[in-house]
Amino acid sequence: MTSSSETSGSGDIIRTLELLWDTGRRPSRGPKPALTLDRIVEAAVQVADADGLDAVSMRRVAAELGTGAMSLYRYVPGKGELLDLMLDRVQKPSENPADLGGGDWRSALEALGRATLGLYRRHPWLLQVNQSRPILGPSALDGMEKVLTLIKPMGLTDPELISAIIMIDGYVVGAARTQLYAQEVERRTGLTDAEFWQAQVPALERAMATGRYPVLAALSEDAFGTDFDHFEFGLQRILDGLEVTVSRRRTGD
Repeated sequence: MTSSSETSGSGDIIRTLELLWDTGRRPSRGPKPALTLDRIVEAAVQVADADGLDAVSMRRVAAELGTGAMSLYRYVPGKGELLDLMLDRVQKPSENPADLGGGDWRSALEALGRATLGLYRRHPWLLQVNQSRPILGPSALDGMEKVLTLIKPMGLTDPELISAIIMIDGYVVGAARTQLYAQEVERRTGLTDAEFWQAQVPALERAMATGRYPVLAALSEDAFGTDFDHFEFGLQRILDGLEVTVSRRRTGD
């Protein structure tokens, strides 16, 4: 993962929507195409997963498919449109009802949080994409429809329901970025987490001995341990807050 970023919706929006929803005009004559859009998008996702988003280019994807770069332009105009197709591909929701939680709104949002974290772990390049203005394809709308159906009983207004989803997503993005940065810095420096913190122990012990940081010095030994699931703790507290809001709304407070 690098500090560079791409932006969703940076290509031809109309053409991208045609490709996502398969509404573009198709040639009625001519030889059968050697490639398919589906194969091209899948190859691009595999390149991004293996080598990062910077590695994705029409030339690289064509090479993975054993063809020339120019042949790809018969299917997709360029990288901007290809990126939006990739985003929709990886965000396809699970068809397994069990992956959507236990049927109530809280378990649905809980499942959404965990599934989204898993998505970023499988495709870390997603964190390089500015998705503030997403192109809405079938996968995005399918996923939104399923979640909204399950959380509608919360009794919140429509903007509040959308806000609940945004809240979960924002939390997960932050957690995923922290986890991936930790993995990246270990790879780049060659230092494990344990080695990194061990190198600071002498300086930290001297600092604690000064009496300047009494609260820090009194923390238990496991305060910064790796056994505590910070992601799960934070997710549950967000859901607790929403639980209070839902309860108050139902009692008319």
